Amino acid sequence: VQLQASGGGLVQAGGSLRLSCVASGIIASSNTMGWYRRTPGKQRELVASITRGGSTDYADSVEGRFTISRDNAKNTVYLQMNSLRPEDTAVYYCTAAMLWFGRGTQVTVSS
Repeated sequence: VQLQASGGGLVQAGGSLRLSCVASGIIASSNTMGWYRRTPGKQRELVASITRGGSTDYADSVEGRFTISRDNAKNTVYLQMNSLRPEDTAVYYCTAAMLWFGRGTQVTVSS
């Protein structure tokens, strides 16, 4: 299983980014897919997840600002991040079935 995340970068507070995670070796639509983030000195946080049935769940800290979605044809999961805050700065990781993790992509939000 390989999960290739991209889309991170530097953005000002209030801005938006969209992360992408292309999965191979696993069918994204048949598994729960999600995004974690990790900040130095803090525990890993599950930011968002989407089940095989399409149900979504979000951490309280991003509810209403982030949206997780899936493109079955592209076997890709997205994380649309709006109204970004400096505290959203972290390395974001894609996960498949909470068992496999891809390389992270850095998101930095400046104030």
